[in-house]
Amino acid sequence: MFAAASLTESFNALGKQFEAAHPGVKVSFDYEGSSSLVQKLDNGAKADVFASADEKNMTKAVQGGVIDGQPTVFATNKLAIAVAKGNPKGIKSFSDLTKGGLTVVVCAQQVPCGSATETVEKNTGTTLKPASEETDVKQVLAKVQSGDADAGLVYVTDATSAAGKVDKVDFPESSGAVNKYPIAVVKDAPQAALAKQFSDFVLGAQGKDELTKIGFGPAQ
Repeated sequence: MFAAASLTESFNALGKQFEAAHPGVKVSFDYEGSSSLVQKLDNGAKADVFASADEKNMTKAVQGGVIDGQPTVFATNKLAIAVAKGNPKGIKSFSDLTKGGLTVVVCAQQVPCGSATETVEKNTGTTLKPASEETDVKQVLAKVQSGDADAGLVYVTDATSAAGKVDKVDFPESSGAVNKYPIAVVKDAPQAALAKQFSDFVLGAQGKDELTKIGFGPAQ
């Protein structure tokens, strides 16, 4: 299964539940930035399911002829600011990220979390000067956790799943850059029947429950 990095915690849990319901089945995941996963599929990598953190990268996969059938949106997500525990720099808003003396990290523009960041910048007339642009959201989170960055733009779900390691700062402007997460079976999937079952599982009640636990919004 190819899945966006921000789905790590929820999909790991769903994978175990799916295995329990299908004795003998082993579910394994490749978590990366959605743009990297599309590139892998375009280059001929084999996978059963692709779950993207945005519709733009899923559309690229569809146009590339590597998706079987119609993708379905199963969740939504929006940005939050991850900061060190206790928020020692006193970051309270998106505009605070432009203050001098702060080390801020973001996702690269081609990654869904980077595209959402760019949208918020445009909507607010704010220009960030990040110290680095990472290839997926978990790398941004890791830099904040390690102390290499004072703040990082991640998803609400990533900051929630790292509670106790980082603090989460919500900001209202994130509502202007909500990402929709689609899932689809990959063309010529090695386990096409199971791939469809897993996709349906994610779209079903158990999938919704697990995704809601760490802050994913409902499909729109």
